[in-house]
Amino acid sequence: MKNRIHNSPNLIYSTGTQVVALKQVQGTNGQAVHPAGAVGVVVCAPCDRQHSYRVRFVDGFEAALHHDNLMLLAEYKQGAINDSDKVLSTHGLFDRVIYRCVVGSRAFGLETEDSDTDRRGIYLPPADLHWSLYGVPGQLENQETEEAYWEIQKFLIMALKGNPNILECLYTPLVEYATPLARELLDMRDVFLSRLVYQTYNGYVMSQFKKMQKDLSNRGKAKPKHVMHLIRLLLSGIHVLREGFVPVDVGPYRDQLLAIKNGDMPWDDVEAWRLQLHEEFDQALEKTILPERPDYERANDFLLKARRMAVEEELP
Repeated sequence: MKNRIHNSPNLIYSTGTQVVALKQVQGTNGQAVHPAGAVGVVVCAPCDRQHSYRVRFVDGFEAALHHDNLMLLAEYKQGAINDSDKVLSTHGLFDRVIYRCVVGSRAFGLETEDSDTDRRGIYLPPADLHWSLYGVPGQLENQETEEAYWEIQKFLIMALKGNPNILECLYTPLVEYATPLARELLDMRDVFLSRLVYQTYNGYVMSQFKKMQKDLSNRGKAKPKHVMHLIRLLLSGIHVLREGFVPVDVGPYRDQLLAIKNGDMPWDDVEAWRLQLHEEFDQALEKTILPERPDYERANDFLLKARRMAVEEELP
């Protein structure tokens, strides 16, 4: 939800902040001066939440109020909308997952004994919640199980932009679960491939290598695992433009890529390989038969169909 008010457990309202009294404000004689819900301004803030604020109300009356008896005016006006996380938690959104797959080192063929199993996928929110005031999160995460699921529209938009992580979800051979609707998406996955892959993959690798070269100059080292995945991205991007298919498993490059990850390949050799791959990427772009842009219309038609199906209680 955009513009949600976040109230940190350690937040201290600063002087000048508009607040709402959550309880009746009493004078020194114990008589009510202002009702609960009265708006005031903090004129003196404490150093911690154990002490009281000095709050001035519209008639100039000032009272000492504890943090627990105050609320930000902006937060008060949002009401239940600001508690949308609680609302969402009751809707079982993880039960709305339509596609789950394994990506990362196990899908790339680069796994070792210590490798985690990274699961990614798509969820389709129920229509009522999607249309509601609360909206739906763009991504569901479970850090304990290394899982993340994108809301279907967000997933499609990133796929259309040629996002490597998303395209790998569509092409990984390790699919654990897919509803009929998800299978339909997999059957049309080629509509997301276009020459944008060149700009997305190549541009990201170039920017990251530039940062790494700074790290080498300043610290004398770069993260080998990250370097390995950048080279892997170049190999993947070249293959996409040449063959019209996203290769997830690294196949014959496993030993070379693991040599980079383990720090066994000298940086000069890594850099020479990278520059060679950039040349091959340029050549692949000149010869590719992929379209200039992905098929936005088919992607949009699929999204509309998914939205209509989300009205039904049963997961499509």
